[in-house]
Amino acid sequence: MVENNKTKEKTKSKVKEYVESIIIAILIALFIRTFVICAYKIPSRSMVPTLLVGDHILVNKFIYGVKIPLLRKTIIPVTNPQRGDIVVFIFPNDRSKDFIKRVIGVAGDKIEIKNKKIFINDKEYKDSYGVYSDGMIYPSSIQNRDNFGPVIVPEKSIFVMGDNRDESLDSRFWGFVNLKDVEGKAFIIYWSWNREDHNLRWQRLGNILH
Repeated sequence: MVENNKTKEKTKSKVKEYVESIIIAILIALFIRTFVICAYKIPSRSMVPTLLVGDHILVNKFIYGVKIPLLRKTIIPVTNPQRGDIVVFIFPNDRSKDFIKRVIGVAGDKIEIKNKKIFINDKEYKDSYGVYSDGMIYPSSIQNRDNFGPVIVPEKSIFVMGDNRDESLDSRFWGFVNLKDVEGKAFIIYWSWNREDHNLRWQRLGNILH
């Protein structure tokens, strides 16, 4: 009888240890996902060729500071997004969605687009990431894609664009991104699946994003 009681106690102790370990693991995972690193999947062509549909990326959520999730209030400031950063943010027009774009302008910058060319503070901004797939140039009276501004980026805001400049819904169409809505900086592709050919893009795995 005594041995049976001891066996039951040992079993209960082991179950308790397992439950505690699982709870701790879940809490650690939630902490990491909320404040440190999170995974995202690319659903559109707006960042081609840097990011392809089916790319899975990791995002550094700590780099721009620690935020209280629901309040979006920064409690530990670190640094602000810089020009050229690839950022994930809450879409201003539908806060249930996350978007990913490249930072083009930061607070105080004067942004203007003339015939597809980007000007920042009256100087042409050239980067090696932007691509154009449509030879047509539209006047601003028709749409803002090719001719836009000038506008001044407000304080605590950024101006973003997709690398696929002719096929991106970005700040040219819906305005600025508030820094409190920036989730983090994309830094690596950890998985990439071509859903059209149903194969893994091995050459993209581990690519560092710039």
